[in-house]
Amino acid sequence: MNEDLKVNLSGLPRDYLDAGAAENVSAAVSSQVPVVEPEPELVVNPWDIVLCTSGTLISCENAIVVLIIFHNPSLRAPMFLLIGSLALADLLAGVGLIINFVFAYLLQSEATKLVTIGLIVASFSASVCSLLAITVDRYLSLYYALTYHSERTVTFTYVMLVMLWGTSICLGLLPVMGWNCLRDESTCSVVRPLTKNNAAILSVSFLFMFALMLQLYIQICKIVMRHAHQIALQHHFLATSHYVTTRKGVSTLAIILGTFAACWMPFTLYSLIADYTYPSMYTYATLLPATYNSIINPVIYAFRNQEIQKALCLICCGCIPSSLSQRARSPSDV
Repeated sequence: MNEDLKVNLSGLPRDYLDAGAAENVSAAVSSQVPVVEPEPELVVNPWDIVLCTSGTLISCENAIVVLIIFHNPSLRAPMFLLIGSLALADLLAGVGLIINFVFAYLLQSEATKLVTIGLIVASFSASVCSLLAITVDRYLSLYYALTYHSERTVTFTYVMLVMLWGTSICLGLLPVMGWNCLRDESTCSVVRPLTKNNAAILSVSFLFMFALMLQLYIQICKIVMRHAHQIALQHHFLATSHYVTTRKGVSTLAIILGTFAACWMPFTLYSLIADYTYPSMYTYATLLPATYNSIINPVIYAFRNQEIQKALCLICCGCIPSSLSQRARSPSDV
């Protein structure tokens, strides 16, 4: 009697209470049964696919240059050592982009992030430093034309290679050694886990090297124009021929420097003004052209070289075309 009174105090009909009790029992039983939730689908960022594709193309293209220089004992001059250094750096950069894609979607951990970003920073730094070293070598080959082919030049080349690779490796080790933003996201740059200060140092270093390359290429242009004028006087060339040769040399240098600036300048400036709060789309949009520089480098510095063209023709068809064997080097080939 008391139980009925207690139940009816709720003001609910008896039938409703019985139905509610049944629902509570079924809910209690169902709560004890483990619920298997569907696994989330793996969503791949299209930008990452484009970067991975770019890395694959970079790796394949530069691997050809590295193999050609490595398997040809005749390609051991300082110029070819620097071109090989550039190709090796770009090859590692391409491999780093591929590894970054694999680790990002298959093996996510802090250690893999640090190793991947360290490899990418080191390889791209070595690529830019190799471009600067090639510029220095071209300037010395023109300014000190009589004493360029000597042991002193070879020694200086090896010193440049040790310095540029040592500096690049040190820059790549900074995130691994603790200079990263994994513990403090507010210090992140546009490329996680690089810190804002780390990205700023890399950007300022790039601007400094670009300014140095610009100054060296201006001096190279002056030397090329002077050499072309001297050759024209010695061989009694027409003024139009001298003009065409000089214009070709200047346009070649403009293409080299303009391509370098167009590829790297957007990402460099963006890294200086932006941080982790900016949309990632802007980072991808500026980083992708920087990777294109590693695709263009073999075309500009390797495949345009006569000796590498001859070696490539020997590998592909087993012969050297007469157009290559009879072609003479001109002042515009800088």
